[in-house]
Amino acid sequence: EKKEEEDEVERVLVSEHSWRPCPIARRRVRGETPDHKGGFWGRGFLGGQHPVSPLAGCLEWVKRQLFRVGEDWYFLFILGVLMAIISFTMDIIVTRLHSAHMWLYREIGDIGVLKYLSWTLYPMTLAAFSTGFSQSITPHSGGSGIPELKTILMGVVLEDYLAIQNFGAKVVGLTCTLTCGSTVFLGKVGPYVHLSAMAAAYLGKMRTTVTREYENKFKQHEMLVAAQAVGVATVFGAPISGVLFSIEVMSSHFAVRDYWRGFFAATCGAFMFRLLAVFNNEQGTAGQAGCAPSSPLPFPRGIIGVPTPKPTPSFLSPLAETIAAVFKSDLKIDFPFDLLETFFFLILGTICGIVACAYLFCQRWMMVAVKKNRLTAKLLATDKPVYTVLVVLLLASVTFPPGLGQFMASRLTMKEHLISLFDNRTWGSLAPNASGVANSGELWQEWNHPSATIYGTLTFFLLMKFWMLILATTLPLPAGYFMPIFIYGAAIGRLLGEVVALLFPRGLHSEGPPQPIIPAGYAVAGAAAFAGSVTHAVSTALLVCEATGHLGHVLPTVLAVLVANAISQKNQPSFYDAGIIVKKLPYLPPIRSRHIASYRVVVEEFMERRVVALAKGDGFQEVLVALDASADAEYPVVESTGSPTLVGTVSRSQLVTFLQSHEHPQAPQGEKLATVGTIGDDCTIEPIMLQFSPWTSLHQAYHLFQLLKLQRVFVTHSGELVGAVSTAEVRGENGGKRE
Repeated sequence: EKKEEEDEVERVLVSEHSWRPCPIARRRVRGETPDHKGGFWGRGFLGGQHPVSPLAGCLEWVKRQLFRVGEDWYFLFILGVLMAIISFTMDIIVTRLHSAHMWLYREIGDIGVLKYLSWTLYPMTLAAFSTGFSQSITPHSGGSGIPELKTILMGVVLEDYLAIQNFGAKVVGLTCTLTCGSTVFLGKVGPYVHLSAMAAAYLGKMRTTVTREYENKFKQHEMLVAAQAVGVATVFGAPISGVLFSIEVMSSHFAVRDYWRGFFAATCGAFMFRLLAVFNNEQGTAGQAGCAPSSPLPFPRGIIGVPTPKPTPSFLSPLAETIAAVFKSDLKIDFPFDLLETFFFLILGTICGIVACAYLFCQRWMMVAVKKNRLTAKLLATDKPVYTVLVVLLLASVTFPPGLGQFMASRLTMKEHLISLFDNRTWGSLAPNASGVANSGELWQEWNHPSATIYGTLTFFLLMKFWMLILATTLPLPAGYFMPIFIYGAAIGRLLGEVVALLFPRGLHSEGPPQPIIPAGYAVAGAAAFAGSVTHAVSTALLVCEATGHLGHVLPTVLAVLVANAISQKNQPSFYDAGIIVKKLPYLPPIRSRHIASYRVVVEEFMERRVVALAKGDGFQEVLVALDASADAEYPVVESTGSPTLVGTVSRSQLVTFLQSHEHPQAPQGEKLATVGTIGDDCTIEPIMLQFSPWTSLHQAYHLFQLLKLQRVFVTHSGELVGAVSTAEVRGENGGKRE
């Protein structure tokens, strides 16, 4: 009889998991063997010891051997490879869709109305679908995603922001956005960092399932830190600068122990991305071997990792090359710049810093204006696709090639913009000998308009793209903003380099023979300086060197980046911090002021003095009043009302349970639940690990909040509770005015 009861209990335990797929195979892999009654015996049921199948024992041995070096390695490797494959697949899809648009535009004929409709309707449809599809699934899919991720890394919980359900919406929406090309002029770095973070969060949950451990917040944070590096590295194929850039942009304080995780995952992703690109190049070369010169290539130009049609610019590496830079250049000069040119690179950094300040100010003003305007606010609240269609129609009309687009090289894709701007030849010397765009077919010819010259087209490009890019950042679709500012900075540097080459046609030299001016070096420095000043990052100098494979101009590039950052950081918050400010996310922006007066500001001047506190002897009525008075997640507990010595905190959930299990003093006799109790007797009081003194400085409080990911700290004087400080007070009016 006892044996039958055990069998019945075991069948109940087995039936609880019968909903999972392939239950018989799963039990056999776990080592359970069927009995004569149809049930399963195995190790772990009812505490008995039963024989284990050889397969289960082998799998358990393999698991132990693999995890001896740590399971983090495997999940980081999976994260890097997975995001590289998704990035490359997305590029291939975008390439094909963009090729279809260009084919339609070419084959539509010479009728101006039809060409205009084919140029504008295609990006309008894709952008509207991107907005409608992504916003219908989740409201978190729009924009870059980096401001929200920075907030999460500071310890703030944003509900459902990293849910895996958002992954598909972001991938589809971002693909449609990128297909719009240079018409909308948006990139993929920010959204791809968000995608990588969602994949890391999901892999973290898988890790806890495989290792059968509890969820660890520190492990989750480590996976997110690695994910942000993977997101940047798999877009540019640059693991070192990807890690450094993600640290500068995303983290205020970074643990050194997280370096190897970020570098390992980023290296796996970048290496896999480069391998896929090389394999695709070889396939494209093999496919072109038997084609006529006029036959179309298997993959059109314009996307990272995809072969570019001939004639190729002189700085592109051969397709037979193995792991190569994304924007390979051939600036093979023993002395790429003269010492006297350092002055012009400093001027370039100054120009980039000033333009970046103007861009950041106007972009933040535009974001606020769009939300305050009655018409645009209504459209963004109820009809986001309609707002997207109107904005994209304006942008596409401006970039229409027979119109103003002919002065902006609008027929080039975003990658072709960079490829042309990084051309190592001097356009000013090539332009007089050019025979026309149709005969030459080289990318730089798109900038050489007969009536405007290269200087006019570059200047017009900078003026128009300034407000067009600001307007594009208001679109409620998945989009990145780093690549556009990267190209914009390259255009600034190219223009200055061409002007310097025009002023000094024989070059500059401090000693020895004259060295020619290389405008491409100024374009490299300008891309790094402007992108670095907008994002407040210095690692863009290394990023542009990894992306181009050129280290000859690393010194002037670093100088230009430092000068531009000094100007930008002094006057404006970064692009991503501006997004946090506009969206009013609970994040602490950096203290820009280092004036001696800011160090004299102490916690006592801006702390919250009205703090709802409870005494250890408080009962039902006092707890009810405290819960009604505030919605805090935790409440301070003092020794007594007459002696406000802080002893700990109690969570709101425990206080609610306390109310549910105790009687109200005025409740009828029949409704009384239990005897009257106190907080000290029935609730768990957590000890206080950190307290502020009223004389703690603002800078000390700020750094502690950032370093320890704090949300609220209580202030005590001689052990007695006198106030509290939260992130709202640190970044609020009292502290903010003194910064």
